[in-house]
Amino acid sequence: MSIVGTAAAKLKKTVRGAANALLPQDCFLCAAPAGDCLLCPACAASLPRLTTERCPLCALPAPGANTCGTCLKQAPHFDATQAMFRYEFPLDRMVQSLKYAHRLAGANFLGRELSQLPVSFRPDLVLPVPLAPARLAERGFNQAVELARPLAKLLGVPLETSRVHRRRDTVPQASLPWKERKQNIRHAFECELDLTGKQVLVVDDVMTTGATLDELARTLKAHGAARVENFVLARALKD
Repeated sequence: MSIVGTAAAKLKKTVRGAANALLPQDCFLCAAPAGDCLLCPACAASLPRLTTERCPLCALPAPGANTCGTCLKQAPHFDATQAMFRYEFPLDRMVQSLKYAHRLAGANFLGRELSQLPVSFRPDLVLPVPLAPARLAERGFNQAVELARPLAKLLGVPLETSRVHRRRDTVPQASLPWKERKQNIRHAFECELDLTGKQVLVVDDVMTTGATLDELARTLKAHGAARVENFVLARALKD
């Protein structure tokens, strides 16, 4: 690093330290002092992280990290899924706060957590799962985009946000029984890219049944994608 760069880095650190001293942030979960972080160290350590013994395709728990019976019976269109957390308290509260209460401060923390997942291949682009236009207008932002930014920056690959679309506003997946979600999302996406031979890293906040990610992967494969791997912040586990 150059002398100028070193000086700038030191100045930035000094300013951040002064800001933390003058305007300390309370932990989002327990209200203890957290400096410039969303969570205090104790709450960050208590988040419900997934074990390494999970299906490599759908990320559900699986003994020995082998492919689960469901994926063996009917393989999804995507090639792999990695997830950081179980979708349960308090992680669910944090995600809901980001999506519905516009607590965008949480996106930086959660995005950094997501970027800690190991990348097993070299993606050509990072693709946040698109929101339907009406949903995007209502919310004002796409939480998947905010989560994907740190990852794309870390990998040094393009963040694609404009040429893969959700063509229609489907019934919210969370409002449907598990078995109806796949039909609800059918043909929901369109792609304007030639992905021939490309490797795509798809990012989303929560994976429940996997129907949305499967349909998106089907669309990407139809446009030539050679590999589609999912990075999701949290995986909902079946009861």
